[in-house]
Amino acid sequence: MKLSNLAETLIGSEIVKLGNAISERIRQGEKIYNFTIGDFDPKIFPIPQELEDGIIEAYKNHYTNYPPADGILELRNAVSSFLKDWEGIEYSNNEILIAAGGRPLIYTIFQAIVDKGDKVIYATPSWNNNHYVHMTQGEHCMIDAKPENNFMPLASDIEPHINGATLICLCSPQNPTGTTLRKEELEKICDLVLEENKRRGEGEKKLYLLYDQMYWTLTFGDTRHYNPISVRPEMKEYTIFVDGISKVFAATGVRVGWSLGPAFIIAKMKAILSHIGAWSPMAEQKATAKYLLQKENIEKYLVHFKAGIEYRLRSIFDGFMKLKDEGFAVDAVSPQAAIYLAIKLDLAGKKINGRKVLETQSDVTDYLLAEAKLAVVPFYAFGAEKTSPWYRLSVGTCKKEEIPEMLEKLREALSKLE
Repeated sequence: MKLSNLAETLIGSEIVKLGNAISERIRQGEKIYNFTIGDFDPKIFPIPQELEDGIIEAYKNHYTNYPPADGILELRNAVSSFLKDWEGIEYSNNEILIAAGGRPLIYTIFQAIVDKGDKVIYATPSWNNNHYVHMTQGEHCMIDAKPENNFMPLASDIEPHINGATLICLCSPQNPTGTTLRKEELEKICDLVLEENKRRGEGEKKLYLLYDQMYWTLTFGDTRHYNPISVRPEMKEYTIFVDGISKVFAATGVRVGWSLGPAFIIAKMKAILSHIGAWSPMAEQKATAKYLLQKENIEKYLVHFKAGIEYRLRSIFDGFMKLKDEGFAVDAVSPQAAIYLAIKLDLAGKKINGRKVLETQSDVTDYLLAEAKLAVVPFYAFGAEKTSPWYRLSVGTCKKEEIPEMLEKLREALSKLE
């Protein structure tokens, strides 16, 4: 039976579909090294104890009713203080909107800004931008981000398309690549936005920047996170942030996210959100409001949490470099941030024991799962070309002791190819 055009044409999340299929095979007893889902195993990476205690206390105090549509005042004030202390940016509580994680916020940003036919600029690979543009019937303007630029778009990539654009979508640290925007490049992109908006007339729609920084605390080594407001304060008028506790505190299922932006846009997003009802639960809001003000506890948590993530990323990266040195057709980008490693498995066209050919990248993905028991997400699930040999490897559910055996299984599988 015929349904709406959106229902008939929208593609479900390839990542969730793949993750569910892998989880089912594991449930049936198959040994698989599952690096697909951008989530955490709570047994390996639990949420902060103080946050957990606060949630339990809030439920015991019967905070189970509807929250305000824009989030409780205590939490919006706590977010404001947290951002000022940790990032040096200032937002008042009417410039902050709370929701059940980042997804509903991104959806409401698109609905508040993008009309049918509006041009939306985004890089590939990137997380879900293609689907949100489709849902709002916007015009896709995709930039092919290159590995030599750490899969981040350059201002020179964006500039030719900026005329008539309504929204630019940036994510740093980036999902799926675990890489970050350089300060100089972010400055150039901000300058493009500011110049374009000065050029536009009184009644013309402005160009806005959606800046997803859900992973901004998770940077490693010399890598630093930068945001548009810090590098160009004038960008506050045109930037809408997406942020929250999902990744910074391994709290993906707790569902507390926030957007920051101009008050008039936040008000429109609040109105849209009030019809969707994708509010963060009251008890979780109460607990998060208390926890965000506990700077010493947060610092202690992040030291341990980040060390665990970085160890996994660097161990796997080092393993891939060793395989590369041995002559295998693999590569990886040195870990910068988030919970992801960008790995390259350039195996299309190779034969298995001199017989069957791995004709497509999909064949490569299947071969890795069958022979190495390695489950990773191809970049084409993030909008890249179907022929891209790059993959996202997520370490949020990775057990340290399984890294050497996973790398050995991969070496065995690679050794069968010629």
